[in-house]
Amino acid sequence: MAENADDILTLLPARLKEARREQGLSLEAVSNLSGVSRSMVSQIERGESSPTIATLWNLTRALQVDFAGLLDTEAASDKVDLLRASDVPSIDNMGQGCRIRILSPPEEAGGHEVYDIMFKAGGALRSQPHARGAREQLTVLEGTVRVTAGSASNVLNTGDTGRYAADIEHAIIAEDGPARVFLIVKSA
Repeated sequence: MAENADDILTLLPARLKEARREQGLSLEAVSNLSGVSRSMVSQIERGESSPTIATLWNLTRALQVDFAGLLDTEAASDKVDLLRASDVPSIDNMGQGCRIRILSPPEEAGGHEVYDIMFKAGGALRSQPHARGAREQLTVLEGTVRVTAGSASNVLNTGDTGRYAADIEHAIIAEDGPARVFLIVKSA
């Protein structure tokens, strides 16, 4: 924890801004959630204004962060965020005969998404075009899959990686038995 008032005033602006960005919130969104004006939130983040305890309390509630944790001097890099296998969100009702585990943080959605997909024999994930310029990179962890992107089609075996446009219709199909792939979706 910060030792004195100068430490607190030095750490607070950056920690508030970092917490806001981790939540994927704009200044306007934080303002709406906290009741603190947008200009005040901006001034606090730039270190141009020192918030009252009440203002700081409203901001920490809006950002869903621990009040004391904002002032902790432990380096943010000295931790490992952990998501246990049992807590990884999954989608079982998309595609046919496949289970999609979402490995990327929610705030990455629409930007850089990471999935672990398990297919039953004959399972398929057929996708409509994503945003213009989107690309996918798929690595086969187990089994064999056919990847199609538009009119292009290739068979990938365990250990193979394929990269293809995802802004056109595309599909991943387990043709010869169960399969498992690691998929990265990158929007332009």
